[in-house]
Amino acid sequence: MSTLPRRRVTRLVVPLIAASVLAACGGEAPAPSGGASASQPAEKITLTVALFSDFHYAPLYEEFKKTHPNVTITERRSQFNDHHNNLVTQLATGAGAADVVAVEGGFIATFQQVPDKFHNLADQGLTSRQAEYLDWKWQLGLASDGKTLLGLGTDVGGLAMCYRPDLFKKAGLPSSRDEVSALWPTWDAYVETGKKFVAAGVKDAAFTDGPGEHFRAMVEQAPVGFYDTSNNLVVASNPDVKKAFDMGVSMIQNKLSGKLTAFTPEWTTGIAKGTFATMVCPAWKTGVIKDQKPGEGTWDIAAVPGGGGNQGGTHLLAPKQGKHPKEAAELINFLTSKESQLTLWKDASALPSLPSLYDDPAVSTFVNPYFGDAPIGKIFTDAAKALKPQHTGPKSGDVLLAMGNGLSRVELQNQAPEEAWAQAVSDAEKIK
Repeated sequence: MSTLPRRRVTRLVVPLIAASVLAACGGEAPAPSGGASASQPAEKITLTVALFSDFHYAPLYEEFKKTHPNVTITERRSQFNDHHNNLVTQLATGAGAADVVAVEGGFIATFQQVPDKFHNLADQGLTSRQAEYLDWKWQLGLASDGKTLLGLGTDVGGLAMCYRPDLFKKAGLPSSRDEVSALWPTWDAYVETGKKFVAAGVKDAAFTDGPGEHFRAMVEQAPVGFYDTSNNLVVASNPDVKKAFDMGVSMIQNKLSGKLTAFTPEWTTGIAKGTFATMVCPAWKTGVIKDQKPGEGTWDIAAVPGGGGNQGGTHLLAPKQGKHPKEAAELINFLTSKESQLTLWKDASALPSLPSLYDDPAVSTFVNPYFGDAPIGKIFTDAAKALKPQHTGPKSGDVLLAMGNGLSRVELQNQAPEEAWAQAVSDAEKIK
């Protein structure tokens, strides 16, 4: 899961870390104990799980406890930005980390650099899961040393575009998903559609939430993002990054943006009340929409401009501060098992990381009545199959924040676009 928070995530500095002074394949799903021993200690233990939103894990916890009656699970949630900041601080200070933590794809590379801060899940036998996963998703769960298994993937964020048919009708635009998809084969066409929406003067509704998620989607659709495969920062020299920034600026200048940041209270209220008509929509975000209870059929799903892609998706890791690595690994294994990923797909639209499920009718033919009977199984599995994974550099999350802050300065009219771009590039290049 994902957003474009405004506050920069504190970076892990290797020398300080070393000193510990630093801030959604085939066969049956593995049993909850996975590669770890099935024996259970008599002692009563508590596992804390730290998440950045509602992952809909509550029923799965109860299922897990049937085979682990000695385990109590507590969950704590923070907003996306705070969650990752807190984890950096907790690892730096050596205190406060949960037994199991969720790390979103934009930030996983930050923690790949510090395998000594996490339990190696390979020690609990979880490398047995490798064949089940999309290869690129499995690789993201490995530390930069290529040996330590930091985490197992939960979901992937196959991309689409969610939209409000009622607001499109008010703007005199086509409202069926096939017609809407045809409106924007490209991002330029998306902006042109937005101009028509704005010209129609729909009361109390912007065309979209804000430019940040669109910028990220466009960058992540490109062959190369913020880093090349040698981990060289290429923000200044990659024309696709500048093109995405310019697209975000165009959205702002043409008044398409509702000036909202994803996952803020104002944003979630906007989903429920219809204060914006479109938003970039990875599979997991449909679950977020439903959680806001805007009403069945209020939102629908069309293709994303630019043709597919991925945004977000998460891994579950076990910080070394946790005193129960065996049980933490067993919980991670259970929450990411084939059966659990299928359950989360049905309950929260979290697109599985296990490609064998893409041909399961429960996924591939799934139609969601909450989104006007949208065939979300086909929409999102097609997007996932078309995905060509992009290399994620060691500080991609921080760089994304720097670029998003640049767009925010334009939106708040504090900086001219070219000045904001220059500062964003400069800020990105200072990130080490």
